[in-house]
Amino acid sequence: MTSTPAPAPPSSALRLPGYATFLATFMLAMMADNIEHVISYWVAFQKFHSAALGGFAVVSHWLPFLLLSVPVGALNDRFDSRRLIQMGMVLFILASLGWGYFFVTDSLQVWHAMVLLTLHGCAGVLWSTSSQMLLYDIVGPASLASAVRLNATARYLGVLVGPGVGSLIMRTLGPTYGIFLNALFYLPLAIWLVRAPYGRHYRGAAPGPKRAVRGLADILQTVKEVRGLPIVSGMVLLAGAASFFVGNSYHAQMPGFADDLGHGDPGAAYTALLGADAAGALLAGVLLETRGSWLRMTPTAAMTLALLWGVALFGFATVHVYAVALMLLFAAGFFELSFSSMTQALVQINAPDAIRGRVLGLFAMAAMGLRAFSGIVVGLFGSVVGIHFSLGLATAGFVAVIAFLFWRTKRAVA
Repeated sequence: MTSTPAPAPPSSALRLPGYATFLATFMLAMMADNIEHVISYWVAFQKFHSAALGGFAVVSHWLPFLLLSVPVGALNDRFDSRRLIQMGMVLFILASLGWGYFFVTDSLQVWHAMVLLTLHGCAGVLWSTSSQMLLYDIVGPASLASAVRLNATARYLGVLVGPGVGSLIMRTLGPTYGIFLNALFYLPLAIWLVRAPYGRHYRGAAPGPKRAVRGLADILQTVKEVRGLPIVSGMVLLAGAASFFVGNSYHAQMPGFADDLGHGDPGAAYTALLGADAAGALLAGVLLETRGSWLRMTPTAAMTLALLWGVALFGFATVHVYAVALMLLFAAGFFELSFSSMTQALVQINAPDAIRGRVLGLFAMAAMGLRAFSGIVVGLFGSVVGIHFSLGLATAGFVAVIAFLFWRTKRAVA
């Protein structure tokens, strides 16, 4: 895997026409995604008190990314990305309206909840993968790194703001009116895309090869093609390893970590720990966007930042001092946004245009779909050996993969 330098440092993507609107509507949709989680999870828990349904909610969120990301990427190679994103928004709206219907009629059953959660997960695949495809056309390669960073920062803001707004809506309007209101937050992006002057189909570019979507065979074919692209394959492997071994599984275990650290009320400690992780990510987004010229966008830099993320989380898993744990989580959040946005930008820049959608789908499958397994690696295994040991072992496995990637890079250069 050769380490080619990135293009000359670009200006902020916010200066490009259209991107600010895309970012604002993207963040609204991200906020709505998280508001729906807050309201639907709360009502489902109050009605069923089912831990199994809670587990299904996590699986149904990430499993569609694992199974459908490459097929959705293939659709982006052939069809208008704007329309695929709109289809995702329609599915999100149908899911919110579906929850609202069952809330009004008080007829929600477990299988209803499972169908709606799965529908929500499929909407996420259509939206996420297609948005990355459209993003390249909106900003171009010169400002792509800036746009990816800003989108990642907006994602963290949505994750932070969404639960707070969701709780406020439930307190003021109640879950039923709240979930109907939430459906409206998806509309701005869907409406803007009706005539947004972006995308391969808008500029009249030739569509990708008309190959049938063949499930596993299509994934294997894309993997075979990516193997000939050292930078892309390396970044896909890096993102996949981070997702498989760690992902965001430690967030779900945070109440346990807070309790074990024994710092006052576990509820307050839990909130502060999650806040430290998110605050580090937001600081990274701001600094890299305003002072990012000091950090070259190369595979080596991405792997180094990922290594520091793994080391910070390993320290968090093993430390028993609350203040140190806060600092390590802050550092982990900073490094996570830094390396994840860089890996995605490198994949975007180096993906061949003819199969860009499939490549981005493969990256999404690795970066998000494999998170379905991190809950097993850290959570299920942690229930047997303890969450500190399982997270420490998971981060050690991730660091081993990075060591392999460094060796691979050195061997390619030699």
